[in-house]
Amino acid sequence: MQINPGAAEFPHRQIAAQLKAQVRRGDWGPGERLPSIPAIAEMFGVAKQTVQRAVDQLRVEGILITKPGSGTYVRGTRRRLNRLSRGRYGGFRGYHTDLAARYRQQLVSVGRAPAPPEVADAFGVADGTELLCRRHLVRTDDSAVEVGASWFLPADTAGTSLERAEAFGRPLYQEAEEATGRRYVTATDTISARQPSREEAEILQIRPDTPVLHLLHVAYDAQRKPIEVAHATWPGPMTTLTEEYRIPAPAEDPDPDPGLVLG
Repeated sequence: MQINPGAAEFPHRQIAAQLKAQVRRGDWGPGERLPSIPAIAEMFGVAKQTVQRAVDQLRVEGILITKPGSGTYVRGTRRRLNRLSRGRYGGFRGYHTDLAARYRQQLVSVGRAPAPPEVADAFGVADGTELLCRRHLVRTDDSAVEVGASWFLPADTAGTSLERAEAFGRPLYQEAEEATGRRYVTATDTISARQPSREEAEILQIRPDTPVLHLLHVAYDAQRKPIEVAHATWPGPMTTLTEEYRIPAPAEDPDPDPGLVLG
């Protein structure tokens, strides 16, 4: 292990590249602990602060994870989520079975709350308007992987099951359809990248400078009026969104006009 002092790349980036290469080669497998910061610094002949910057970079990239009082470990495989509208509604308007098998959704709270700007804009109401909010957390066996919420207009949900702080034995949209009497017909998903809020970073157990992926999901009825506005946030470096789809075959050229002479 060595760095090139004359290279244009900063020393901590050189170290990060070499550590990443070792992880890819399998020198350290998923869940395996790396040598200590002082040990790595001695290997490269650099200050501990330089190695710490390299480790910080790889944590942000989702390659390493640091457990306080324990050490730095190789993170397991990236989480592959299908949380776009197709996956949410499943092939037959029911649970997305693969998602349900790998993740557990926990209802955190239900009640009126001020609508954030993106939710207010989707419903066409003023920022801070009190709406019904159902907050949730999605977990794997060892960590939180998603924080999110579903928002509804109080006029649609007053006196219905959606106001109760309880989980349902079916997807939320099916409960909403029955409670509101409105059918989900179309939906849009908008994905953006940003820095996490302090609360999101704490819940997802990521550094405040780790980027997150943020999904805004708006479901409409047949009159193109929103029924539900939902948002979800995931740790960006540890999450991939994968969708498989068919590519149309080329259209066959029509027979040329027999009366047309070319050349």
